Amino acid sequence: MLKITNLEKIYRTEDIETVALNKISADVKNGEFVAIMGPSGCGKSTLLNIIGLLDDADTGSFLFNNEEVISYNERKRADLRKRNIGFVFQSFNLIDELTVYENVELPLLYLGIDADERKKRVEAVLEKVQIMHRRNHFPQQLSGGQQQRCAVARAVVNNPKLILADEPTGNLDSKNGNEVMELLTDLNSNGTTVVMVTHSEHDARYAHRIIRMLDGQVVMENVLS
Repeated sequence: MLKITNLEKIYRTEDIETVALNKISADVKNGEFVAIMGPSGCGKSTLLNIIGLLDDADTGSFLFNNEEVISYNERKRADLRKRNIGFVFQSFNLIDELTVYENVELPLLYLGIDADERKKRVEAVLEKVQIMHRRNHFPQQLSGGQQQRCAVARAVVNNPKLILADEPTGNLDSKNGNEVMELLTDLNSNGTTVVMVTHSEHDARYAHRIIRMLDGQVVMENVLS
C-alpha cells in the first residue's frame, strides 16, 4: 500500500537547518498493522504527516497504492486523503460545538454522501464503538475514553483503506487505552491497514511489525508473532 524511498524533509529558518527525515525508506503492505517508535524528535510524527498527505517531503518517492503522490498539489492530496485515510489523534480533535453524531457524520458530508446513507453509516459505526447511547452528547460531556471512541468512529465512518493513529492512547488511562487498541486491532482484522506512532511498548505489541526510528532514519524493524 505504501512505499517510501529516500524521503527527505528539512526544516529551515534563518539560523538553523533541521533534518527531520534523512533519506528514509520504508514500506507498509495492505492489511498490515505497523507501529512506528522512537524518541521525541526522531521524525516519526513528520513521517506520519507525510503518509497522511498533511505535509510534503523535499525529495524522494512516496507511492500510495502504486501511485506517486510526492508531487501532488494540495487539492489532489486533500481528495486522496478524504477518500482513503482516517486519522486518530492523541488530543481527539473533536469539534466541541458538534454532537457525537455530528462529529462522526462530518467526513461523509465532505464526501457528499446523501442523508439516508449518512444516517445508516453513522449509526452503524456508533454501535460498533459502543457509544450510540451518547450520540446526542457534546465532546465535553464525555470521558476521555468515550471521546477517543468518537474519534475512532469518525476516522472509520467512510471505510478508509488506511488508519493513521498518532499516540491514540496518550491521554487515556490503561483501561480505556486497551479498549481503543482493541478497536484498532478489530478494524485491522477486518482489512483496514493501520499505521500508529507510539511511545508505548505495550501498545506497539498490538502491531504486526515495529519500525524503530532515530535521527530521521529507520534503525531497526521487529516482526512480531
